[in-house]
Amino acid sequence: MAAVKACNILITGANRGLGLETVKQLTEDSCPKRHIFATCRDPDGPKSEALRELAKKHPSVITIIRLDADDPCSIKESAKKVGSLLGNNGLNLLVNNAAIVARGTIQTSSVEDMKNTFNTNVIGPLLIIKEYLPYLQTAAKASGTPGMSCNKAAVINISTVGGSISTMPSLYEQFPVLPYCVSKAGFNMLTVLAAEEFKADEILCMALHPGWVKTELGGEKAPLEPKESVEGMLRVIGSLTEKQHGGFLDYTGKIIPW
Repeated sequence: MAAVKACNILITGANRGLGLETVKQLTEDSCPKRHIFATCRDPDGPKSEALRELAKKHPSVITIIRLDADDPCSIKESAKKVGSLLGNNGLNLLVNNAAIVARGTIQTSSVEDMKNTFNTNVIGPLLIIKEYLPYLQTAAKASGTPGMSCNKAAVINISTVGGSISTMPSLYEQFPVLPYCVSKAGFNMLTVLAAEEFKADEILCMALHPGWVKTELGGEKAPLEPKESVEGMLRVIGSLTEKQHGGFLDYTGKIIPW
């Protein structure tokens, strides 16, 4: 397995599902000097209990930070706090995992659902990338090594095959989640354009599809367990180079069409 050796890692939506499982697996990995900034909307709420328990077991590794992807002020505040804790090392890996799903079709999707999914799934990640970019640039410069990797400086956007314009039509009847799919297609474009902007700084940026996973988001019918999905994603993340910059892969490393 290609190990993720990144020291300073920030994960959004880290209190449940794939985010929580990613924090778990990165904590189990015996990487010295690792610091994980596990962010979520409500660190003190009941939905964050499992994350708080995990942080108690690994106080020197995990720092829980409040970050609501739907709230620009909260994003700014989180970046200030993380920046003060990072010092001169910068941020090696930013995982944009937080997302919401709204079901609906052309006929049933509400304006509110469209706005909410777009705010959380597109505008949120855009602002998060923007606020944390200086720390990623610091890490890229500090590494002193050429090329791109997740151990140097990278943005991994957890996307979905639901955002694939060429794949989704055949799945639409089974998954009538129009607001979610439209927002994730926008998220994919954000990934591609961010990758274009980050070339000069050698900050890797790509989209990753975790598969259909048994989470609150994926539902009970999903064939994949979070453990298996995250193991696969971390394997892929650890093996990324500039060849995958601006790309779209799934948790097995297979290329997904846009």
